[in-house]
Amino acid sequence: MARQSRYARPRALAAALVTAGTFVTGLLAGGGTSQAATQGPCDIYAAGGTPCVAAHSTTRALYGAYTGPLYQVRRASDSATRDIAPLAAGGVANAAAQDSFCAGTTCLITVIYDQSGRNNRLTQAPPGGFNGPAAGGYDNLANATSAPITVGGHKAYGVYIAPGTGYRNNNTNGIATGDQPEGMYAIFDGTHYNGGCCFDYGNAERNSRDNGNGTMEAIYFGNIKIWGYGAGNGPWIMADLENGLFSGVNQHYNANDPSISHRFLTAIVKGGQNRWAIRGGNAQSGGVSTFYDGVRPNVSGYNPMKKEGAIILGIGGDNSVGARGTFYEGVMTSGYPSDATENAVQANITAAGYATGSSGGGLTPGSTVSLQATTGCCTDRYIHHNGSAVDIGVVNSGSSATEKGNASWTVRAGLADSSCVSFESRNTAGQYLRHQNYQVSLQANDGSSLFAQDATFCPEAGRSGQGTSLRSVNFPDRYVRHYSYNVYIATNGGSNTFDNANSYNDDVSWLVSPPWAS
Repeated sequence: MARQSRYARPRALAAALVTAGTFVTGLLAGGGTSQAATQGPCDIYAAGGTPCVAAHSTTRALYGAYTGPLYQVRRASDSATRDIAPLAAGGVANAAAQDSFCAGTTCLITVIYDQSGRNNRLTQAPPGGFNGPAAGGYDNLANATSAPITVGGHKAYGVYIAPGTGYRNNNTNGIATGDQPEGMYAIFDGTHYNGGCCFDYGNAERNSRDNGNGTMEAIYFGNIKIWGYGAGNGPWIMADLENGLFSGVNQHYNANDPSISHRFLTAIVKGGQNRWAIRGGNAQSGGVSTFYDGVRPNVSGYNPMKKEGAIILGIGGDNSVGARGTFYEGVMTSGYPSDATENAVQANITAAGYATGSSGGGLTPGSTVSLQATTGCCTDRYIHHNGSAVDIGVVNSGSSATEKGNASWTVRAGLADSSCVSFESRNTAGQYLRHQNYQVSLQANDGSSLFAQDATFCPEAGRSGQGTSLRSVNFPDRYVRHYSYNVYIATNGGSNTFDNANSYNDDVSWLVSPPWAS
């Protein structure tokens, strides 16, 4: 059956590839404006003979004609809920509707709807072999604003999974069971992961417990090495097949599964009768590569498979809740998709235009800038240091030369990620803005990997609609924020005082200004 599907419906699939190319042309012609796709990933899978039986995304429609809800948010102020739909059929999520509904309060993502029509929606995961941290042992729900991006130039939000967060559906319709063939892909943030168990998306047990080898088939992403690993230090795309994360045929190490960490990552796992594969690539450009394609693992219990057909996101099959990651979209199919079908889906994904919404705003490595607060109280204040302490200080033409220099920063290519930036003191060479315990201070670069990560920030379009916001590279739900005149990396509505939701978007938006000291 798998061999036949490799060549399924060549003419229909060719038409789908042409449509994917048409979408690229439309995007280029429209300059990234709201061009709805005439085909989505699930239309391409259907043309290849392997239709979607689950389709989840908070960022865009996955069918060209889909106009229904993508996800639901619930706000803290009054527990009211709101469904968020695409801007147009086949289009990007209406993030403005979420922003308006959640203004002045925090929102959680309560439902991720299934666009396939089978009602395989994802909701708050219940307790299982492990309890979650929420009431009754349930898992936490994701903060609705913790993963902002753009798709085709339009703002959208992903699903930010912090440890303890998880979604599940144990009563599904049409998901593969037993040894039935299936495919799945997901778009993840390849820079957001850990070694906890287990950041998964895919097929799992219906009772939220470990039911033995072969009772799962899900995409895993992270750098845990207990059960399996690939080349380098990770992270890796692997398959969670229960009681094993597999990077190939071997139980532990498989050299052909590379470390892969694109900011937007396409991850694919598919399985049939004594055959399965791992594929992956950059969701912003290029194709997908095959990292494994062969027989089931050389460990008992995985041939034949005993899949149970539940769906999980962000957790292990037994509700292990130690992982972190970010999810943007994903599907599960009926049948084993051909490589050609997946290649066409990848073309559609890259054409969609996933981006960080980065606004360089004058942050060119080698330049010197000052960073001005935009909140109404504080527009005369700039990020400034006094020794190692960092605050927002009043600086003007009458300030001393020292004070002007303390509010001026030389932009460097990010110490941990050259696509982002680091800020070196204009007055104290070799010392950088760096966060520790979420507070920002000025410290000398000690050359460590941890320092490099703590001192690297990724510029994005200002969360308030003006200026630039600076996302921490190693805590991607946190942005550089002023609070009570001190400077932190803060999340919107988190547990710390400086995470307060009031004026959050203004407080994390900075104007990149000419330097007070040249």
